[in-house]
Amino acid sequence: MSVLSNLKLVTGRKYSNVSPIVQRRNKLCSKLHEQLVLCETKKAGNQYAPKHMKTFTNKQTGERMTVEVAKRVKEWFWITDDKKINLAIKYGAKTLALNKKGANAIELTNGDELIETLKALKVAVLNGEFDDAITEVSDAVRTRFGK
Repeated sequence: MSVLSNLKLVTGRKYSNVSPIVQRRNKLCSKLHEQLVLCETKKAGNQYAPKHMKTFTNKQTGERMTVEVAKRVKEWFWITDDKKINLAIKYGAKTLALNKKGANAIELTNGDELIETLKALKVAVLNGEFDDAITEVSDAVRTRFGK
């Protein structure tokens, strides 16, 4: 007990309720980070293949097994006919509208600009600049479940 007597002990409470908009921001931010790592590894000439655990049941033995498999990451960017890079921001399977006119992609000139833009977008998401677009897409998904 001598170790505990030297420490400051308090009654702590961990809050498990996070507001839905913060959860959505965190989800989009993690996906932007995934795209950023994908771009950086492509620039370095490597293959990006994150791993995740998958559980399945062996049909012959009936035993549940967990294996590590490569996660599929789809690119949010593509090269246009005039050699520009277009970047779309996705929330789930839906592309976010970036302004009121309905623009859905950002035009970039090279890979370095793509990486810098992804970093800037990550900061913008954490600052709440995409809250309206995320909420709009999330509400549209939620209404489809109600049918």
